Amino acid sequence: MSIPGDPIILLSYTNTQLRDQYATLEEFCESNEIDVETLCENLGSLDYHYDEVTNQFI
Repeated sequence: MSIPGDPIILLSYTNTQLRDQYATLEEFCESNEIDVETLCENLGSLDYHYDEVTNQFI
């Protein structure tokens, strides 16, 4: 499955995957062949930033 292109849906998808499947953002990105910086920039445009403690974008 490819990741969603819409930033709002991408946020929901990413946080769900991080909660249910992956222990870290790096693991999620590696498994889905996503560049960590690009993902963070895309979600940063919505003013969401990755929090390592909660393993989610907040």
